Amino acid sequence: MGDAYGQEPGTEELISRMQDAQTPGQFIDSCKVDLPTLSDYLHDLLDEKGLKRADVVRDAGLNPTFGYQIFMGTRHGSRNKLLQIAFAMGLTPKETERVLRLGGHAPLYVKDRRDAIILFCLNKGMNLAQAEKNLYELGEETICK
Repeated sequence: MGDAYGQEPGTEELISRMQDAQTPGQFIDSCKVDLPTLSDYLHDLLDEKGLKRADVVRDAGLNPTFGYQIFMGTRHGSRNKLLQIAFAMGLTPKETERVLRLGGHAPLYVKDRRDAIILFCLNKGMNLAQAEKNLYELGEETICK
C-alpha cells in the first residue's frame, strides 16, 4: 500500500531536524507525523483489498458487534483480536505492524518465539486457521485462545 499518510521520517532526518531546531518544542513540532486512526487505516485496507467488513469480521472469528466496534473506532481490540483481523484481511507483516501500532499494541518481535511464528505465517500468506495450527503444534499460545 502506498502510504497515503506520508512516510515517517527516518533517524537521519530526525537528527537533521533536531540540529536545525532552536528549542525542544520546535524540534517536537517538526517531528509530528500525520498518522491515521486505526479505524481509518482498516477502512483504507478494506477498500484497497476489495474486502467487506462483515466478511473480515466473520473470517476473524469475532463477535459481529465487537468487530464492528473495532472497525468504527468505538472499541479497542486486544493485540490478539487485531491479529485475527490481520489474518482475516490477508495483511502483510508491514501492514500488520501498522495495525498493531495504531491499535496501541507492541509490534511483532522476531526474537520472540510466538511472534516469530506469527510473522512467518503472515509472510507466507497463511490464513488464521493455518497460523493457529502452527502455533498449537509448536507449543505456543494460539491467537484465538
